[in-house]
Amino acid sequence: MAGHSKWANIKHRKGKADAIKGKLFSRLTKEIINAVKQGGADPKANTKLRMVLHKARSANLPNENIERNIKKAISAAQADYSEISYELYGYAGVGIIVEIMTDNKNRSASEMRIATNKKGGSIANPGSVAFNFERKGIIQGRKNASEEELFILITEAGAEDFDLEEGFCVITTAPDQLSQVKEILEGRGFICEEAQLQMIPRTYIECDAQNQRLNLDLIEYLEAIDDVDAVHHNMKLS
Repeated sequence: MAGHSKWANIKHRKGKADAIKGKLFSRLTKEIINAVKQGGADPKANTKLRMVLHKARSANLPNENIERNIKKAISAAQADYSEISYELYGYAGVGIIVEIMTDNKNRSASEMRIATNKKGGSIANPGSVAFNFERKGIIQGRKNASEEELFILITEAGAEDFDLEEGFCVITTAPDQLSQVKEILEGRGFICEEAQLQMIPRTYIECDAQNQRLNLDLIEYLEAIDDVDAVHHNMKLS
């Protein structure tokens, strides 16, 4: 189960999410509403809602906020959120996927155009970037056992791969196995700090320092847009 390390890229995304807690709460609220509208208000029967609630509690979103938004989602008056994605090319051919949850698709399209006008890059044709990515479940936790013990535990739980870096364990699963693998690992004493679906590049692009900085400026601008849920890229971070 050895493989190339995704740690630098995952660490970058984690650091950005931690730095914008207020926006994270707003995104989690939309995710809760969307999950309830798609699969109902019972987390036992709604895997997507169960995963969102885990994220919300891990981020310390207050329980009253969670309950209020579940009730709000049941109401017919609550607007639906659409999940859409945009594919972009950054500097030096870096591919970028922007995942959006919005109640106004026209506003989101306008924001993508503004982003590329201000920060560079270009909007790509659908599929031209996405073919180089695959959706995977990513579980992160502190290394709390030997590598051999972790190998046995993670293999038996049904995960696909794992990396050990800087005291952390980053576990990769099939997207439809994320919740199941996480529950098995936690049942055997592994402490999961984060579990979510991510778009993982099949290949990475190396950039010089200038293009890396320009791409990070573009990515940070995109991440700051209210409707943006996540930004994935295939730039190899040093």
